[in-house]
Amino acid sequence: MEVRKPIFVIGAGRSGSTALHRILIQHPNVAWLSGLCSKYPSRPERNRLFLQAIDYPLIGSYLTRRIKAWEVYDFWETYCRGFAIPYRDLLAEDVTPYTKKSVIQVMEKMLTSRRNRLCIKITGWPRIGFLREIFPDARFVHILRDGRAVANSNIQVDFWDGWQGPTRWKFGDLTPEEQEAWKRHNESFVALAGIEWNRLMAATIKASQPLGPEAFLEVKYEDACADPVAAFRKIAGFCELPWSAEFERSVQDSALQSQNTKWQRDLTPEQQRILEDVVCDYLKVFGYV
Repeated sequence: MEVRKPIFVIGAGRSGSTALHRILIQHPNVAWLSGLCSKYPSRPERNRLFLQAIDYPLIGSYLTRRIKAWEVYDFWETYCRGFAIPYRDLLAEDVTPYTKKSVIQVMEKMLTSRRNRLCIKITGWPRIGFLREIFPDARFVHILRDGRAVANSNIQVDFWDGWQGPTRWKFGDLTPEEQEAWKRHNESFVALAGIEWNRLMAATIKASQPLGPEAFLEVKYEDACADPVAAFRKIAGFCELPWSAEFERSVQDSALQSQNTKWQRDLTPEQQRILEDVVCDYLKVFGYV
């Protein structure tokens, strides 16, 4: 089955994209990548059978409790070397004919007659140019969250690699401007987390510029928490997914809670000042200050 208008949910890590993606994949027409793709990367038909099975009421709820949607980067690496942790954003010119053919073929095997709209979440670099080269009609939903909340959340998790410093993290060398900001703040890890958010926002702005409103939608996580139904009506309309009372109930049952003020409790006044100094320009761009 041909992959048409695949949906990519993108955003910086810790932006709420997981929560929003897991609501969106409750739509009955959406296909998605589960943990089975990671466990059996060369057997995409297992994920398709799983997606068919979850539409049966007796076993669907049981299966979706046991098997979750993930970013499955090891699956991506099977078909697209370098996709998981590139040091820079991936561009159209990074796509090889082999990669394009491989990705299209494996994604086609995920679709079912009912779940015929692929919806995949990716965090970190947006990879918009790369993915559009493979799927020219792709739709991108960018989940945006206050950079202060994102940076604070990053330094609280054990998988953030900024603790190794910018010479060993996955985002490449700092620019002279970034290096100056980091040094100015005594190599603060809070500052580095802010620099990471800045870098991803800059990459997303650059990559999305060629796209029109039919291909790129930006949704603030805070708005989705405040009014989930309105946010998902907008997302569904953009993705050309039919709205239904069933899906609306799924959205209403979601427990989205914004914790955007948590950074003010978690960080000292000086750390807050450092973070705001680093991310202030992009906070203004996106209307957070």
